[in-house]
Amino acid sequence: MQHEPSAPAPAPTPTTEQTAHGTAVHPEPVTLPVTRTPGCPFDPPAELAELREQQPLRPMRYPDGHVGWLATGHSVVRAIAADPRFSSRYELLRYPLPGGPSGSLPPAPLGDLTGIDAPEHTRYRRLLAGKFTVRRMRQLATRVEQITADHLDAMERQGPVADLVQAFAHPVPALMICELLGVSPSDRARFQEHTAMLSSPDAAPEEQMAAMTALAECVRELVVAKRAHPTDDLLSDLTTSDLTDDELAGIGGFLLAAGLDTTANMLALGAFALLSHPAQAAALRGDPGLADQAVEELLRYLTITHTGLRAALEDVELDGQLIKAGDTVAVSVQAANRDPLKFPDPDTLDLRRKATGHLAFGHGAHQCLGQQLARVEMRVAFPALFRRFPTLRLAVPPEDVPLRDAMNIYGVHRLPVTWDKE
Repeated sequence: MQHEPSAPAPAPTPTTEQTAHGTAVHPEPVTLPVTRTPGCPFDPPAELAELREQQPLRPMRYPDGHVGWLATGHSVVRAIAADPRFSSRYELLRYPLPGGPSGSLPPAPLGDLTGIDAPEHTRYRRLLAGKFTVRRMRQLATRVEQITADHLDAMERQGPVADLVQAFAHPVPALMICELLGVSPSDRARFQEHTAMLSSPDAAPEEQMAAMTALAECVRELVVAKRAHPTDDLLSDLTTSDLTDDELAGIGGFLLAAGLDTTANMLALGAFALLSHPAQAAALRGDPGLADQAVEELLRYLTITHTGLRAALEDVELDGQLIKAGDTVAVSVQAANRDPLKFPDPDTLDLRRKATGHLAFGHGAHQCLGQQLARVEMRVAFPALFRRFPTLRLAVPPEDVPLRDAMNIYGVHRLPVTWDKE
């Protein structure tokens, strides 16, 4: 699902109306602001902060004419994410940006946990939750360290200059998710080739579609292989459940996509942010104990998965507003994570901040299943990168770094970097 830039939000015209609970501000519907200020690649669109300050839950007009809601405040976004009266089913949601499908979205494909509700979602979640525990993910830290070191070695041999996305940010999480699923070493190059094509800015739509089809076939072959000859991995574990081959293939593809694109872009955009804030990079380099805190702050500050969607299953009164059954609510996670009522001085990157309570992994029943794996990867990768290359810097002016403005997962397409050879 890709986002296209929309027009800036029109100037709001607040009005009021009497409700059973008093006088509620009921402004004119806005459109979803998506255009970032030039020269500020790490900040959300400025209009979001203005809308949040005026009213953290307000009407929003969707491109197909549907009038739903936009949530921008931390407390209201968190409340909606945790409320079972709001559905995640794709077929109940309206697309918030111009250029997308008109009317309701197609239902979620089999195995896609983000677009379904309980009890189906609960069934899948219970089967998977035990595979992503903190303890199990920490056991993978040694492999993350080895994979990270191997790629830093290769980058050092081949550079400078290097594209940090291709040399480091993409392959490290790609190999980790392959190991978690049980992809054999001989098949990993094929998986990586297809996943790289899916996020390539140079790939034509038909090439990306072909890569998606090929990847689905790879996962299906993997499921058949694990069913016949199980090994010590997540997919083999799941073959002992009551899941069908179609469900297993869908879940495998979902985990592969979800575990790769998000972490790869956090590593690349996080490195860009640290290179743009050298004092923060120096603090991380000089204090390895800062890694846990630094990762949480980068997750909050960057919020690469910026907007979620929910649909009200019944009339819901929230924050002084009446959300009617059937209304779609766009929840701006990036605005929530910059809410000054939750995080003082929110637009400053401060790796020593205690960013507890950020919503970068979501909240409630749909909170990211693989968040502990992502944390382990980032806690290892960021300090290792800046220790190995203490003179690491951008090889191009910051404004020449190509941003993923039109993608659902924000980040950079390429990150050219250089360093001094010893």
